[in-house]
Amino acid sequence: MADQPLAGRVAAVTGASSGIGAATATALSRAGAAVALAARRRDRLEEVAQALESPSSIHEVDVSDEQQARSFIEAAHAEHGALHVLVNNAGLMLLGAVHGADTADWRRMLDVNLWGLLVCTHAALPLIAGSGGGDVVNVSSVAGRRADAGAAVYNMTKFGVHAFSEALRQEALHAGVRGTVVAPGFVETELQGHNTDPVVVRAMARSREQIGEVLEPEDVAEAIVHAVTRPPHVCVNEVVVRPTGQAR
Repeated sequence: MADQPLAGRVAAVTGASSGIGAATATALSRAGAAVALAARRRDRLEEVAQALESPSSIHEVDVSDEQQARSFIEAAHAEHGALHVLVNNAGLMLLGAVHGADTADWRRMLDVNLWGLLVCTHAALPLIAGSGGGDVVNVSSVAGRRADAGAAVYNMTKFGVHAFSEALRQEALHAGVRGTVVAPGFVETELQGHNTDPVVVRAMARSREQIGEVLEPEDVAEAIVHAVTRPPHVCVNEVVVRPTGQAR
């Protein structure tokens, strides 16, 4: 159907309980895809799934746990009979100076932003190829394109997502799997609320004030759906989406 370009396709979305992940699951469903949703908060997943327009399944998953991440991808494929799109959206943004930082926060970001993405991708690639090809979309950030004081480790994880995504794109094209990295600017999500350092909180408030109207999760979801609905010979390698008022 013209208004459902993803009819007959199956998508798996991590971090789908809120923000960009929930908006992306909704947009993919509206485009006709069956959607498998993964996140740690089952109650929030149930709320998102109830509003979807196509078949869906929910999976309580911590992507930093390799077995849980692999099991999610395998279950999505088994339950829906195929897998065509993986959106690696789960992520953490814990900001602050390197000096005096709680290194447990670094570990959490590395485990979710990098390790979880790697494991989900590793599990999904042969399944997507075996389903006739499709897309791996990695949600990064403009923080993966430039570094700033106070965001060093977050920058490190997101620069890593960009590097991995480009190398993966070159490898996976031979299996009919397209690779896209999406780099949003300031988006109204729960990510900012993960930070309690007063210096970080004040800096984010100043940034929001300077930008004015920030992005909504749906703005990023639309960009993701655009990428995965291109004709098979077209690969959108990278999407950068900033609020109009965001300079960098």
